[in-house]
Amino acid sequence: MGPSQKPNVCGRLSRRALGFFSRDAGMVQRTNLGILRALVCQESTKFKNVWTTHSKSPIAYERGRIYFNNYRCCVSSVASEPRKLYEMPKCSKSEKIEDALLWECPVILELGHSARSHCCQVSSEQRFNIGPAVFRVLPFSLIGILEINKEIFGNVTDATLSHGILIVMYSSGLVRLYSFQAITKQFMQQKLDLGCACRWGGTTGTVGEAPFGIPCNIKITDTPPLLFEVSSLENAFQIGGHPWHYIITPNKKKQKGVFHICALKDNSLAKNGIQEMECCSLESDWIYFHPDASGRIIHVGPNQVKVLKLSEVENNSAQHQISEDFVILANREKNKNENLPTVTASGRVVKRSFTILDDDPEQETFKIVDYEDELDLLSVVAVTQIDAEGKAHLDFHCNEYGTLLKSIPLMESWDVTYSHEVYFDRDLVLHIEQKPSRVFSCYVYQMVCDPGEEEETTDKRSKRDHNNFRF
Repeated sequence: MGPSQKPNVCGRLSRRALGFFSRDAGMVQRTNLGILRALVCQESTKFKNVWTTHSKSPIAYERGRIYFNNYRCCVSSVASEPRKLYEMPKCSKSEKIEDALLWECPVILELGHSARSHCCQVSSEQRFNIGPAVFRVLPFSLIGILEINKEIFGNVTDATLSHGILIVMYSSGLVRLYSFQAITKQFMQQKLDLGCACRWGGTTGTVGEAPFGIPCNIKITDTPPLLFEVSSLENAFQIGGHPWHYIITPNKKKQKGVFHICALKDNSLAKNGIQEMECCSLESDWIYFHPDASGRIIHVGPNQVKVLKLSEVENNSAQHQISEDFVILANREKNKNENLPTVTASGRVVKRSFTILDDDPEQETFKIVDYEDELDLLSVVAVTQIDAEGKAHLDFHCNEYGTLLKSIPLMESWDVTYSHEVYFDRDLVLHIEQKPSRVFSCYVYQMVCDPGEEEETTDKRSKRDHNNFRF
């Protein structure tokens, strides 16, 4: 089945003005985003590079805000020109921002951050256990800090908390899951409120303020009940799907690139649950559950993107199977020089045979795949590098059918040896590049519906920003 015919933008605007909507409170917002999606994907719409900047420190992007100087400077990318929202005052060399907590949790009610140090008050004793700090997002409040120590959990390499589950990882590849709710109920010593006075360990201070900090108020003294454990290569472990399934790689180096999709309830392998992309490449393919909560799975290789679906086996509702929903293929031509005969000086004919890597830089290769949830679009970055010049383009695909709807060329050169991040956010495309010697560059593109009128203004603004907007 193909996509059903939808009303054009003019019709949608007319219906919105007349109030032809259901009583659903989110209907107007969904209609607005549908109109924006139509504008983004129409043929005449262009994305123009409106400004570029460079920095000696890492550049981060989160929902319309660009952060410089280790989160000390924040710039809005929503406006047609870069606009500085705030810049924190300079601090002494003895102080620095260790990490940033960003408000980015529409579903998860708890947010954990792990650090390889003791997360209690300012102390000279160095303890290299792992301490996650846990906050509730709505309403924003502190739950507490707990220490994952070796005496209880063994030699842990990392720990995190998501969806109310404490996930503990070991160097052997073992991954263990515990209920965080059960842990807080059993081991919380005292409730803490940010900004309120607290007496702890014979000292009184304000929670969250230096030097008192946040005490470690969840002290695990015994091994909590184990919910689930599995062994996977490099601790690669994901949960998703409907009903719950998980993805692992068997814990052997020769199994790298092989993914097993199993039912969480009984560890049974789904039918066609072993997914292996037969590709010869330097970089491994990757797989993850689709962020749209559809229960589908995205499997990305150098020359193809597979969207897989999880469904019940016919006549057996207890078992599930994996099948292809759709596949996106890179735009490649078969190498004409492959296996062509060569004539030697003596007249002897020799047939050459060689294999080209699937991620050969001279072939179009997929580098980044992301999902724009508000516009329901898959964004795919494809790169081709000929000689020293690399070119990339960002493609928008229908999330339901995989159909190519729009392709946007990126104007700057793309070197495949550098580190790259690309974000597509409504009418904005942002490319962050890390060059040698820790030089970071940020390129911002914005949607332009009438490029003819905007061309001269954009060029002037871009030149001014190139000269005046540096960090």
